[in-house]
Amino acid sequence: MADETGFTSSSSSSSGERAGAGTPQTLVEQALAAAKAGGECVVIADESSTANLRWAGNTLTTNGVAATRSLTVIAIDRRRDGTAGVGIVARSGLTTDQVEELVRDAEKAAEQASPAEDAADLISGETTVRSNSSDLWSSPPAATDFGVFRGFAAQLGETLREAEGAGRKLYGFAEHGVTSTFVGTSAGLRLRHDQPSGRLELNAKSADLARSAWAGASTRDFTDVDVVALDLDLAERLSWQERKVELPAGRYETLLPPTAVSDMLIYLYWSAGAREAGEGRTVFSRPGGGTRIGERLASSPVDLFSDPAYRGLECAPFVVAHSSGRDSSVFDNGLPAGRESWISAGVLSALHSSRFSAGAAGVPVAPTVDNLIMTAPDASKSLASMIASTERGLLLTCLWYIRQVDPQTLLLTGLTRDGVYLVESGEVVGAVNNFRFNESPVGMLGRVVEVGATERTLPREWGDYFNRAAMPALRVEGFNMSSVSQAS
Repeated sequence: MADETGFTSSSSSSSGERAGAGTPQTLVEQALAAAKAGGECVVIADESSTANLRWAGNTLTTNGVAATRSLTVIAIDRRRDGTAGVGIVARSGLTTDQVEELVRDAEKAAEQASPAEDAADLISGETTVRSNSSDLWSSPPAATDFGVFRGFAAQLGETLREAEGAGRKLYGFAEHGVTSTFVGTSAGLRLRHDQPSGRLELNAKSADLARSAWAGASTRDFTDVDVVALDLDLAERLSWQERKVELPAGRYETLLPPTAVSDMLIYLYWSAGAREAGEGRTVFSRPGGGTRIGERLASSPVDLFSDPAYRGLECAPFVVAHSSGRDSSVFDNGLPAGRESWISAGVLSALHSSRFSAGAAGVPVAPTVDNLIMTAPDASKSLASMIASTERGLLLTCLWYIRQVDPQTLLLTGLTRDGVYLVESGEVVGAVNNFRFNESPVGMLGRVVEVGATERTLPREWGDYFNRAAMPALRVEGFNMSSVSQAS
């Protein structure tokens, strides 16, 4: 079916259309009612819908929409010796007549399970809780469809035509999804959160495909994505690549744009767990025991924090745990999660944790939050202004294939991609070869000499898993380009 933009859309669905599918809320209530008398249970229903556009060589290639639903039942077997076993069973495409079987399977798994080390009382709450300003428990799940791209698609079509006329080839995709999550427990908790999430990735290539530049954007609804501006930026970067400069490996003053900063600091955030720090396993462990909370990590007075209410990056203000991990616990489902400062004025101020891991590490409870923001006092410079004040250094586009080398220092390795540029006397004078880097985000923070304005950005490497980030550009002394890479 074609709409006024000229695009056609296809769809598929595995939720809500079959007889007996019920609503997510119905499935949660049915599962809780099916639990054995006196048994404790947590039930999580996730209903998701996605829409996408893809294009290559200035031509649209595919588009479509899809929907899925899953139900997770977490049964808890409290035992006479004070321990508890946990059984977790999840299933997609469930109908109402299959719910009881799912509960029985979870209860059987709980009876057979070893004692859970993170066992705790479930979080109690009112039977109906409003978690978003417009999200009541009883409201239908939120959904997306191809209409989310209506304004964006018209702009994209014009941009593709402009690029064709200018001899550039554009490749990329736009994705939008909405997930409604419903959490119910035998302790009376009913929580619901609707999470929209979108991203755009755009590659521009020269007509001979020898030069390539990349840009990305994250969004909640595609009304704020300016694809024309992104394309103009890519055209400029392609022009910078007309001159090639070969440089050796070494340590360089380097400008990292917000996307590269986000990829480095998201890995730092993922690694900043209380339990392993308390056990002496990570860069956040204090020699001799304990954690490094209270120690200075950054040379600049930067703040790194998460906030469920941060404008444009809103996320769930409570814990949703489908399973337990080193610093997460199914017993914490529904635990409030508010603004948490991880680094305050350059000082490590918190490590993310469950109630159990916080107790084990001797630190305050700090649940993970699904966004990450860095700011600095009075930091307002744009990346262009930072380039203009650079005597000599490198300007990165983005990083990829990031892997951990050493958890004790959080040393990471990876590659540069889609454009590394040489800046001299405040101007970009050409593109240089790609590098493999060896760098720790903790060590990098200790060598930051300038912080730019914070802006919402899309992590290039981690955008599939984590795309609610706002970061500044950073100027870093001695960024370690450990070897020259032949990657393009």
